[in-house]
Amino acid sequence: MARVILEGVRKVYDDAQRFVAVHGIDLDVADGEMVVLVGPSGCGKTTTLRMVAGLETITAGRLSIGGRVVNDVPPRDRDIAMVFQSYALYPHMSVRENMAFALTLRKQPQREIDARVAHASAILGLDDLLDRRPRHLSGGQRQRVAIGRAIVRQPQVFLFDEPLSNLDASLRLETRRQLATLHRQLAATMLYVTHDQVEAMTLGDRIVVMEAGRVQQIDAPRALYDRPRNRFVATFIGSPPMNLIDGTIDAGVFRSASGVLTLAWPSPIRAGPVTIGVRPEDVLPVGASRAMRTATAAARVTVAEPLGNEALLHATTPDFDITARIPPDAVPPVDAMVTLAFDLDKLHAFEPTSGDRL
Repeated sequence: MARVILEGVRKVYDDAQRFVAVHGIDLDVADGEMVVLVGPSGCGKTTTLRMVAGLETITAGRLSIGGRVVNDVPPRDRDIAMVFQSYALYPHMSVRENMAFALTLRKQPQREIDARVAHASAILGLDDLLDRRPRHLSGGQRQRVAIGRAIVRQPQVFLFDEPLSNLDASLRLETRRQLATLHRQLAATMLYVTHDQVEAMTLGDRIVVMEAGRVQQIDAPRALYDRPRNRFVATFIGSPPMNLIDGTIDAGVFRSASGVLTLAWPSPIRAGPVTIGVRPEDVLPVGASRAMRTATAAARVTVAEPLGNEALLHATTPDFDITARIPPDAVPPVDAMVTLAFDLDKLHAFEPTSGDRL
């Protein structure tokens, strides 16, 4: 496997409007690390992956794989393997033939081909499917074959472009687990693109959060969740997203617009307009609140969503809307007035204009 380094890598499409797809990304992917690029559609994550693959030219910056600068190296000579959203399997070939195809083109010895296919098949649980054609496979099985085809090549780097997007919810979960296990078994360098922040949080050693062609934060999953660098990361990472409440701080006291929520800020912070953030699990009805330092606000319940092991409570105040993650046996009726407790030790503060963390 290999280290992948992007230094100021930039992509500009020189059409009539000169669109900047990637504004310059700096990223160092360690040998054996799995890094996930995540963000909304059009943020530049797939364009970045395609530049690593050699499917898009690099406008500026430098890209190296395994210590070799590959800006002008054709895709076939970069020693990478890519798994796409579409399975791209040959319908007239068996699973075994699809997995072996790249090695067959290279005229590898048949014994070597058979050994690599057997190894990949064992890892992915495909032994009983090797003689089937793609039309006789489920979506999850086809995606495993596409992954197996990448494994047999034994590349320096694996690139995944939203490989689970075409699968239903249960297959996504199953295949996600298999990918996590695969990464541990192969100790492989992997770059993985997704718009699904749950996939990013569960798969990545580190996550690159992108928006509008710019990197917003690169960090470990827990660090992204606990200390988002700005409002965008705070609301993109986490489901449901972080609650944001606008107000002002004066003499160390935060006050929302009409004073529905007033609290003593737990750490020194400059006076003036501010947006505070709080995760849904850190807001609870007073009767269900755990032992914590709190401030309270009255709110009217608008929607309650029972989810079995928990419930999501959506409520509104004259100043803001709020979502709370609450125990399943503490769900008040719609239109009821509740007093919500906010955990003072779990608050975040952001500058209202730039969105930067304070």
